[in-house]
Parts: sequence; C-alpha cells; structure tokens
Amino acid sequence: MATGFRNLTVYKKAFALAMDIYHVSKKFPKDELYSLTNQIRRSSRSVCSNIGEGYRKRLYEAHFVSKISDSDMENTETQVWLDFALSCEYMPKEIYDDFNERSKEIGRLLNHMIQNPEKYK
Repeated sequence: MATGFRNLTVYKKAFALAMDIYHVSKKFPKDELYSLTNQIRRSSRSVCSNIGEGYRKRLYEAHFVSKISDSDMENTETQVWLDFALSCEYMPKEIYDDFNERSKEIGRLLNHMIQNPEKYK
C-alpha cells in the first residue's frame, strides 16, 4: 500500500499527467528529442520529484514551501512546453486542453500546500 507522498492527491495527479505526457511525446518528431520532448518530460517529472522531496522536508516549513514552490514552477514550465507542442502541431487541441486543465488543477493543489504548510506535518 502506498504511503507518505504517494498518498497525496496532487502527487497522484501529477504522476498520471507526467505519464500521459510521456506517452503522447513518444510521437513527437525525432528532431525534437533533445529539445521539446526531453524538456516536457523533465519538467512534468520534476513536479513529482519535488513533491516527494518537499514531503520529506515537511517538518521544516520553509524548506517544505520552497520545494513545493519548485514543483509549482516546474508545473508552469510544463504548461509552456504544452503551448509549444500545440503550436507546433505535435498534439491535438483536445489532448492539449485536457493536459492544460489537469496541470492547472495540479497548480491549485500545490498552491494550497504552499499556503497551508501546517496541514502537511
């Protein structure tokens, strides 16, 4: 059974989005491998890793908030890469809309954590 950070709704949602981005990005052009493809995969995965790291720092409020803020930053970076993927016509608008809405929800959950760190001790 999952424990700790893996039980957090935000982690589950971020992990699912990162995996969906991975699968969709497999179809991106090969010449994007070292730019857009790697960047969007890295930023979406970093959302999860920063949640995990932040959760382990939750007893130290400033460290916790800093790591969750990093996660929020990576989430926003993912949205930027989604914009590029849509503009370059690498993904359909429906998938973009779904991913973008999910990312915005993750952002709201992360901001709740930043505003209420005491709830995660």
